[in-house]
Amino acid sequence: MAKRLFIGSLAYSATSAQLEELFSQVGKIASLNLITDKFSGQSKGFAFLEYATDAEADEAIKKFNNYELDGRKLVVNEARPKEDRPAGNSGRNFNSSKSW
Repeated sequence: MAKRLFIGSLAYSATSAQLEELFSQVGKIASLNLITDKFSGQSKGFAFLEYATDAEADEAIKKFNNYELDGRKLVVNEARPKEDRPAGNSGRNFNSSKSW
């Protein structure tokens, strides 16, 4: 499997079709996932993309990092693995001795 790329700083109006058209200039896209709000369907301003080869992914980073799209400079880099997060209370300690 090729490198997974993170594409950030997208305009909220960005669409999957727009990203596919732009990033297909570098090579064959294996997968593209524009992250959207589950209630409104609006883009959250970032996406994940995979190419068929690592060479294509490296070329996309070089070509599109700081590329201006819809008035915003894109951030394109290799995606980091998803970190485990504690379940439940969003990391807050509700059992602390502080009184609010």
